[in-house]
Amino acid sequence: MVEIEPGAVLWRDAETGREGSPLLVVMHGFGSNEADLFSLAPAIPGRFTVASLRAPFVLQDGLAGMPGAYAWFDIGQAEDRSKIDASVAAVIAWLDDLEGFSSIGLMGFSQGGVMSLQLARTQPERFAYLVQLSGFTHPAPHDGDSALETLEPRVPAFQAWGTHDPIIPQRATELTREWMAAHLDTEAHGYDMEHAVVPEEISDIVAFLERVV
Repeated sequence: MVEIEPGAVLWRDAETGREGSPLLVVMHGFGSNEADLFSLAPAIPGRFTVASLRAPFVLQDGLAGMPGAYAWFDIGQAEDRSKIDASVAAVIAWLDDLEGFSSIGLMGFSQGGVMSLQLARTQPERFAYLVQLSGFTHPAPHDGDSALETLEPRVPAFQAWGTHDPIIPQRATELTREWMAAHLDTEAHGYDMEHAVVPEEISDIVAFLERVV
């Protein structure tokens, strides 16, 4: 069974968070680990609890106790939902064991951005907002799309991409922009960057979070 390893979750502030606070769930990209995107935590407003998850599929073990490389699903399996569905179910099961937060939001980079969209497609009414950074929409059809599209009000979303990203094809970014505009209340930003996160982007994310939460 695929699971989110509780001991691998990085929490800002107290372990399991602060009761009554908004929870921001952070998900890293392919071949990375929970420590990567957690580096953005100091920039997130202090009233948020931040939890950074480790993807469940191991690509490479770490050395000397350091985190290794992990993935949420396989690269190049466009129509195969088996692994991303397993990862989504694992995140939902992990969330089901939590309680006491005022809201739950999602932030993911690259594959983690795909996960943020897939979680919203799976449970449209559960998440207060999402932040999708340099990712894309998983191309396989999803039964939750119509519910997400007709939800009122729509889920607020922040989308960011690099204007010269060598990893995510431009066509995938364009299709994702179209999909997010059709299904979410999206604030879209293109940045002069490659496959990365830049300071201007972080400032815009913080402004988005302050506006929607």
